[in-house]
Amino acid sequence: MRATNPLKEVASVFFKLGCIAFGGPAAHIAMMENEVVTKRKWMTPQHFLDLMGATNLIPGPNSTEMTMHCGYERAGWKGLIVAGFCFIFPAVIITALFGWLYETYGQLPTVEPFIYGIQAAVIAIIAMAGFKLGKKAVKNTELAILGSLTLAACLLGLNEIIALFGCGLFGCVIYLSKNNSGRLRSFIPLLLVQLANPLKIGSLKIFFTFLKIGSILYGSGYVLFAFLDTELVANGWLNQQQLLDAVAVGQITPGPVLSTATFIGWQMNGLAGALAATIGIFLPSFLFVLLLNPYIPKMRKSALLNALLNAVNVGAVALIFAVCIELFKNTLADWRTLLICAISLLVVFYFKQINSLYIVLGGALLGYILRFI
Repeated sequence: MRATNPLKEVASVFFKLGCIAFGGPAAHIAMMENEVVTKRKWMTPQHFLDLMGATNLIPGPNSTEMTMHCGYERAGWKGLIVAGFCFIFPAVIITALFGWLYETYGQLPTVEPFIYGIQAAVIAIIAMAGFKLGKKAVKNTELAILGSLTLAACLLGLNEIIALFGCGLFGCVIYLSKNNSGRLRSFIPLLLVQLANPLKIGSLKIFFTFLKIGSILYGSGYVLFAFLDTELVANGWLNQQQLLDAVAVGQITPGPVLSTATFIGWQMNGLAGALAATIGIFLPSFLFVLLLNPYIPKMRKSALLNALLNAVNVGAVALIFAVCIELFKNTLADWRTLLICAISLLVVFYFKQINSLYIVLGGALLGYILRFI
């Protein structure tokens, strides 16, 4: 029976999804569609599809922003906030617990063998994500060339954020040249100025770093790890092992993969760092959805915005493969990790619908067994 209070209904639905939604954005959205369209009839299937299209036109995690759109449709701006908060909250709490446990016990011999195997398995998960997204993103020869150039630029050391939006800009130029547009129309994403690197990483610096990432993060949540590699690992604020372990935590917890920011923030500055990173990474999504929801129909009809989105999506796939290559070079140091990665790749490409949670757990178990051989 439907709850009489729309806000309570929104809270109940999305808190439940936040607790059980494993498997990545596609799985999250499938569960969401079943709850809000099939079961509760909050909107028509066509309107749900329209909202899905809109999430691809703005930065941020798609499944999290879909919760906000659905909450807005059911209970206005209050529903937007409640839906987003309830979906994020379970993952943040679980990830914070992992962050504390990792900080306290992560290097102990009883835990390290499991982490050893997880790191190799995660590479397979990222590769599969890039493969799936690539099949959808590369729609023509121009986009294939743009993606290849972006991948090469990233591997040569170009900043991933510059590479991503450079790809988007070239996509717009190609569209305008093909359509002989005489008028210059532009779509300028929100870019935050990078702060100077301080000697000590405080919570304010963590907040602004993750706020910047949350403001310009297009594509899958996996693109987050490419940005983190540039923003944190390259600056010496986080090491590669911590980044890989953060990826694993994002896979074995329900809800949005961007809750990984909570884990990383904890490693950087404890509880205060976790809070700063979490608020910073998710705040832009709330603002973008709130501001842009009324303009969704016009945005979806814009041919130039669609051209930008196509190019940015290809660039995002290039970033995924670039970070995957870097992790491959830095992580697979012996036959054990090579074996775990190879088995994980076979599993994810043969059993395409398998939940990534099982890949992570399988890698952990193999890592534990092989370390004693």
